[in-house]
Amino acid sequence: GYRVSLQGNFFGHNHKYITFPVYNPRKHIKLDPPLNLQSNATASKCQIWWSVWNVPWYLVEILQYELQYKEYSMSWEIALNKTPSSSLPQIEIEATELRSGIAYIARVRCKVSENENSYHSQWSEWSQTTVFQRADVPKLSEKILNTTMQLLFIPLSLGTLLYLFWNCKLSSSCFLTLGQKVSPALTFPHQLLSFSHSIVCTMGISR
Repeated sequence: GYRVSLQGNFFGHNHKYITFPVYNPRKHIKLDPPLNLQSNATASKCQIWWSVWNVPWYLVEILQYELQYKEYSMSWEIALNKTPSSSLPQIEIEATELRSGIAYIARVRCKVSENENSYHSQWSEWSQTTVFQRADVPKLSEKILNTTMQLLFIPLSLGTLLYLFWNCKLSSSCFLTLGQKVSPALTFPHQLLSFSHSIVCTMGISR
């Protein structure tokens, strides 16, 4: 630790003021803001990542981050905050948290984790911003649609042909039956029955 004092000449007299009797630098850290903030938005989520600069290696793994994002046209006062669950410099925003067709802007800051006892820091300044927008749900391409229609066309065509063939077969049977009913031969029922009876008798005699 250190003792920090302020000494100066005031109105012709030297004065010394003890500002911090015991000052421990590791308990008063303020980091530089993250940089290289980038984003990639899809139809299901938005991934945001960044990097840190001028941070000692023994602090990198105990950092915590806070992401702030909002609609581009809104004020930062009503922005939403998200905290990553780990010390990795990245975070994801689910698509359900974003409105379709709306541009968003985000920024991030960092400090030493509050769960750390050996070091303590205040929040850094906010980083530069990144702008992103949720991607629309991809539509079915024309190629896939055409392929689907072709696959459906074959069984539908076969089914239609079988249906027409079956109907034509039934229609032909009905036509033959109706034709037999209006046949001129049936206008003489007695002669036809006598002729049929003679054929049956003849066949019986021949046997």
